Amino acid sequence: MGKKKQGNEGSKNKTKSRGSGAEKRESVPATVEVIVGRTGFKGEVTQVKCKVLAGREKGRDMRRNVLGPVREGDILMLRETEIEARRIKPKVSKGAFS
Repeated sequence: MGKKKQGNEGSKNKTKSRGSGAEKRESVPATVEVIVGRTGFKGEVTQVKCKVLAGREKGRDMRRNVLGPVREGDILMLRETEIEARRIKPKVSKGAFS
């Protein structure tokens, strides 16, 4: 009565790995040391300096962008520690410091 499906029958349950590494990584804790400022199109993102507490990059200070409420002393769970956020550029209007 019905036709048999050919090809990818079991593809729904397979997980595809994205990115360069196929290994499964755990989250790494980092504590917020300094709140640098607000960024994003509407100021909805907070840039913080944090210190990595565990993992391969233990002890490293890095900048991260955080969405949502955050304050000094909070612990962030980072998915990766290789990429650091760009510094926030100061907003200077023309002729302000000349």
